[in-house]
Amino acid sequence: MTANTARRLKASVAMLAIALQLAAQIGPAAAFCGFYVAKADAKLFNKSSKVVLARNGNSTAITMASDYEGAPKEFAVVIPVPTSIERKQISVVETKTIDHLDTFTAPRLAEYHDPDPCAPRMDYMASAPLSFAIGGARKLASRGEAAYGVTIEARYEVAEYDVLILSAKESGGLATWLTENGYRIPDGAAEVLASYIKQNMRFFVARVNLERMDAIGKSYLRPLQVRYDSPKFMLPLRLGTVNASGPQDLIVYALSRNGRVETTNYRTVKLPSDVDVPLYVKEDFGRFYTAMFDQAVRDADMRAVFTEYAWDMGWCDPCAGQPLSAAELAELGTEWAGSNANASRRIAAGGGVFVTRLHVRYDAAHFPEDLALMETHDRTNFQARYVLRHPWRGAATCREGIAYRSALQQRFKDEAQNLASLTGWTVDEITQRMAASGEVIWR
Repeated sequence: MTANTARRLKASVAMLAIALQLAAQIGPAAAFCGFYVAKADAKLFNKSSKVVLARNGNSTAITMASDYEGAPKEFAVVIPVPTSIERKQISVVETKTIDHLDTFTAPRLAEYHDPDPCAPRMDYMASAPLSFAIGGARKLASRGEAAYGVTIEARYEVAEYDVLILSAKESGGLATWLTENGYRIPDGAAEVLASYIKQNMRFFVARVNLERMDAIGKSYLRPLQVRYDSPKFMLPLRLGTVNASGPQDLIVYALSRNGRVETTNYRTVKLPSDVDVPLYVKEDFGRFYTAMFDQAVRDADMRAVFTEYAWDMGWCDPCAGQPLSAAELAELGTEWAGSNANASRRIAAGGGVFVTRLHVRYDAAHFPEDLALMETHDRTNFQARYVLRHPWRGAATCREGIAYRSALQQRFKDEAQNLASLTGWTVDEITQRMAASGEVIWR
């Protein structure tokens, strides 16, 4: 065990002790004994995309929410898919549904208040850009596809999008066809396209139809969803790296029937969690979390996929947002759970839907392969959770109170060291800010 790991584990032991202590006073109704006070949602990260995967056997529903900024007429995506797609397999999803899922699974800050150390005790034991953004809007065309070995297998109108399903014989012909039909293809794309063509994959191509967008009355682009059956459970990252100006963040929300989802071709690492941090982090949780994630990426040499959340959808503790309704989950592709009131009761009872939140920062050098995924049967709950512990400020003149006061100094030092290890910030900077919150470390 490294020194950093040992320091990060200090808080886990302390948290167990304080949780049992608080449970002894307030009884079995309070399983967590803390209160959610802040969350770190996907908006903290620039150049980020959000993808929802609903996986049941060989069936996958993939919903893509890009962070594209610009005029809708310039938006277009090319996404490799493992099979041909029919119109009934494509839809749009309301942005608010994905935002709700993001809130529900977001890393969180929770707050404890130490009890009076002199109060009597009772003996009680508490029983996922995936999309490849390209510009140059023009009307979808089929000009010269045969000459380039490109086949338009289908054309669809889907809400505000025009969609093509393409297959190709060779990447140079596909790249040329896309270019001549108004898509700007960056250098290096042909090589990546070739690898998908060798796997006999199709290409889902979508761009905005401005007239239909106006007719629908939408002023923003809704996420696209594609459903298909294939034994391949994967996310194509590589096209997103071709024209990227630097590393990108992808947050994946995987909804599964049996348990946690992880990658098979890269390390899947749980972020440090249940760590005590100084009180001032409450006022700066966003900055703390981005710094902590940056440090985790550096520690892993940007070669790991991080688990931020894994939990049964029926409940949360503490809750950064309420669990999704059966109707919202059905919208995201969990057809096995249903969408009616009975389904809601099944989900609330802990059956049917398990959610895993994965966060990866990637570029072409560190992630040369697409993400290969697998569903496990591990339903162990996990959340990236960071904890504030407010000291008891009242009188504490009993023997236990004197011992408690004496132990606070070491606790404050541990909090400072925890924060330094997680973020790379200096202990001097941290202790100065701690003093302003009343956590004074004596020299």
